[in-house]
Amino acid sequence: MAGLADLSRRSTAGELMDDPALDPAVYDRCIRDLATLNRVTFTHRPVLRWLAAVAPDDGFSVLDVAYGDGDLLRAISRWAAKRGVAVRLGGIDLNPRSAAAARAATPAGMAIDYVTGDVFDFEPEVAPDFIVTSQFTHHLDDAALVRLLGWMDRHARRGWFITDLHRHAIPYYGFRYLARLAGWHRIVALDGTVSIARGFTAREWRARLDEAGLAARVGWRFPFRHAVARLK
Repeated sequence: MAGLADLSRRSTAGELMDDPALDPAVYDRCIRDLATLNRVTFTHRPVLRWLAAVAPDDGFSVLDVAYGDGDLLRAISRWAAKRGVAVRLGGIDLNPRSAAAARAATPAGMAIDYVTGDVFDFEPEVAPDFIVTSQFTHHLDDAALVRLLGWMDRHARRGWFITDLHRHAIPYYGFRYLARLAGWHRIVALDGTVSIARGFTAREWRARLDEAGLAARVGWRFPFRHAVARLK
């Protein structure tokens, strides 16, 4: 049918928020809108449920790859505090604007270490128990994704967890209406559909895991996300 997007394969289109020339004020607005989007679409729930199932009660550490404004790390911090579990939290993000936004959004007393840098050049001083990443892997091409899988597996002591978008027509066409109703910035609306078009099918996840030589569980999560988990 004319006018319909070809979702049979991953898109290679770029996203406007990745432009280093983007006005900092616009970036801050967009990253706040994305944090709201994460809340209303239960983005953090798969990570928290996985940690609840696998993390020890006597404390653990988590590294978040591509933390954005830090909302996932803050969610983990609040979740652990309610359960009386000690956690050591940190993140690595390539965009230097992310660290400033994350620190500004993090309450005083919530100890989270926000680092700026390329994940492939990053060597944690102490290997984290768990490495997580959410809504990031669709930014990578297939070769870089395979490389990331290997990096996570080498550096996580206990295991790692990825959650990201399922490329599907329902979220692709539905997201633009959600963004319009919510009043989110037009860049969020435009990038959102590009992100979904850059997302993965379960078959593609399994193919990349095979290329990385890793065995991991691939499962579907509401709404239209895949979760990829590995315990070591």
